Amino acid sequence: MATLKAVCVMKGDGPVEGVIHFQQQGNGPVKVTGKITGLSDGDHGFHVHEFGDNTNGCTSAGAHFNPEGKQHGGPKDADRHVGDLGNVTAKGGVAEVEIEDPVISLTGPHCIIGRTMVSNRYNARRLKT
Repeated sequence: MATLKAVCVMKGDGPVEGVIHFQQQGNGPVKVTGKITGLSDGDHGFHVHEFGDNTNGCTSAGAHFNPEGKQHGGPKDADRHVGDLGNVTAKGGVAEVEIEDPVISLTGPHCIIGRTMVSNRYNARRLKT
């Protein structure tokens, strides 16, 4: 069973930056790990957007990745955008990310490769393998 990997390097206009790793074994859930620094303390939405163009922030990145036309929801909701990964919580300006998600994928129709990852409106970055 092949293990697929991708990485997203996040850098905003201000102090927000981070590196997020994605790993998927076969058709299993995707493990999302990493760290984002420079965030204000508290919860921050964490989403995959539909386009890989982040030249104009969320405007050019498009809406949340939602190939099935579902309602916005939490990561455990049956009715949710593919790109809805919930929140990351920053403490002391740092959010440690550790998520396992069965909906996103590194292949097929739910593939997030080449799309934009956003944890707030200032740090969109395109996902790369």
